[in-house]
Amino acid sequence: MKTMNFTEFRKNASEVLYRVERGEVIRILRHGKAVAKISPAERRETKPAWKQPGLRLVISGSSLSKAVMEERRSSR
Repeated sequence: MKTMNFTEFRKNASEVLYRVERGEVIRILRHGKAVAKISPAERRETKPAWKQPGLRLVISGSSLSKAVMEERRSSR
């Protein structure tokens, strides 16, 4: 794990992120104390939610529209 101070990180942020993308973990110090650890994000192999098929609701018994129509008929 590489360690660098905050000023060095600020000056070289693009290079730091490049290195993190390739799997390196970097610890950032401010005034000699660790304030952050930058590590690669978890990679997900799943499709985004908008590309996944939607949910289908299946209800056993009579349909809702039939139940509403019967209720309307019985209340007259």
